Amino acid sequence: MPRILCVGDLMLDVVVLIDSPINYASDTPAKISTHGGGAAANTATWLSYSGHDVYFVARTGDDAAADAVIRELDAWKIEHGALRHAGLKTGVVVVIVDESGQRTMFPDSGANSGLSSFDLPSLDGFDAAFISGYSLFNKASNSGVLEMIDQIKSAGIPLFFDPASVGTISQFGKDAAVSYLSKMDILLMNEEEALYLSNQNNCEAALVELTKQVETVVIKRGAAGAMGTSLNSSPVVAKADAINPIDTTGAGDAFAAGFIPSWIENKELDLAMSAGNKLAAQCVAIIGARPSVNPQ
Repeated sequence: MPRILCVGDLMLDVVVLIDSPINYASDTPAKISTHGGGAAANTATWLSYSGHDVYFVARTGDDAAADAVIRELDAWKIEHGALRHAGLKTGVVVVIVDESGQRTMFPDSGANSGLSSFDLPSLDGFDAAFISGYSLFNKASNSGVLEMIDQIKSAGIPLFFDPASVGTISQFGKDAAVSYLSKMDILLMNEEEALYLSNQNNCEAALVELTKQVETVVIKRGAAGAMGTSLNSSPVVAKADAINPIDTTGAGDAFAAGFIPSWIENKELDLAMSAGNKLAAQCVAIIGARPSVNPQ
């Protein structure tokens, strides 16, 4: 099994399920639950769920939320260093999920905004690294994450990158975000992000444009599956099985956890994207972005 380094936010997700329009300035009935969250933490958890060896880099505060999210990492036997930082608060995301399963998120990165290269472990023995755009495209952690990227690249470790969301990219600055893409080996993004970053209006054109900077590019398309290509190669499509989603939160994170080990093993886009689709389908069939906090 490959050993994979995951770098990014560790959050507490407050998931709000609604089945009617929001009554602004009044009450809207909802079902509310809390879960471990953070894009890179979700990917780390799905990797561990699938039997892989994972080291996770993030930061928390020293509060009750930290107790909950660290306990979940330990339940999944995810290796990590010292995460708690006194005087800071653990990151929290409020996730509103509508009747179609689509989610809208309100993130507060909290302690994760202080990530730096000092949080990295020794890089010996890692087969791949995954970094979330939520950390790179956070102005408070950008310089530290760039230092991590330089060290990972110097160690010869393949770097997988998910740019996070159009909202995050636009807040950070699109031109600056695009300028960092060439540092990555494999780019994993959804369709909205691909079109936004490439300035194109369809996935095929986006793949052509983005492979000018990144050798291998994959576009996650939800129910339509995934499409990807490597430089000077024809696009490959992997269809997804039909499913009625309960909650789409974390689907892209689960996709990454399916894709990365398969790609390391065989370098076949169709197989790796199919593995990503399979794990993403498991994710959207549950509430929250991860498998059960009580692994068997």
